[in-house]
Amino acid sequence: MLLAVGSILLGFALLVWGADRFVIGAAALARNLGVPPLLIGLTIVGFGTSAPEILVSAMAAIQGNTGLAVGNAIGSNIANIALILGTTALIAPLMVKSDMLRREYPLLLAVSVGTFVLLIDDDLGRIDGVLLLIALALTMLALIRIGQKRRDHDPLAEEIEAEIPSDLSNLKATVWFVVGLVTLIASSRMLVWGAVEIATALGVSDLLIGLTIVAIGTSLPELAASVMSAIKKEHDLAIGNIVGSNIWNLLAVLGVPGLLAPGGIPAEVAERDMLVMLALTLALFIMGRGTQTHGIINRTEGGLLLACFIAYQSWLIWHAQAA
Repeated sequence: MLLAVGSILLGFALLVWGADRFVIGAAALARNLGVPPLLIGLTIVGFGTSAPEILVSAMAAIQGNTGLAVGNAIGSNIANIALILGTTALIAPLMVKSDMLRREYPLLLAVSVGTFVLLIDDDLGRIDGVLLLIALALTMLALIRIGQKRRDHDPLAEEIEAEIPSDLSNLKATVWFVVGLVTLIASSRMLVWGAVEIATALGVSDLLIGLTIVAIGTSLPELAASVMSAIKKEHDLAIGNIVGSNIWNLLAVLGVPGLLAPGGIPAEVAERDMLVMLALTLALFIMGRGTQTHGIINRTEGGLLLACFIAYQSWLIWHAQAA
């Protein structure tokens, strides 16, 4: 048990560090090759912040722990909105200025509803995986087209450009990229092993572990990125990290396991967890585009989001004890 706990803690630490190195290396290399900053933010950074979830879910699915894979994806989206945005908004109210980011809100809502429809039959099949990955490609193309039209005057583009390293050589950027990727793969294996061991020892489902411990842990890169962005007053970037990560979580983190290891998923996913995720996504849409607050997620709303997360986690724990 202690070895499993140690494996999880070390795995989390390495995941955060590896994701950071991976993003820095890939973003710097792309910048050196002349890729526009907004395009880097929408693709490379978006993938990098979701890389922990993608690799953990892929490893779990391959090893036959589908509940852990699905719980990680859905739980990370819940944590991103309720825990991370809630905490960030308490630190500093978040004002959305980016027109492009406001266009991403309905896209995230549409992706969330579409994913719910695919999983309502309690099965994550290979066709579902293919459809999710196709949707990911189409979503990225749509965002890139919007970004190319608005990259010169959109606040999000300016904030992304300020965060991309400009002093790394191609060799150093490539080294960090490779080191980050290898670290992500190794740490994800450690994390999945530890999570499965703890689930077995406690006699709970791997879905529960995925929705709680693993989801929170793999969301740590987004927490760090959003809090730091808020402190720097880069509000659009703080929210953009979450919106982009949630899109990747649904389309890639669920799509890859569906493609590699299709199979049935627990009924609670559609009956409970995805409904919570949809409610929070709708709340984010209303807060981010609401005319009453002019796109501001204030401290009161942040407190409500955080309270929702605490209530949801408490509900999961109570339900597991009552079972």
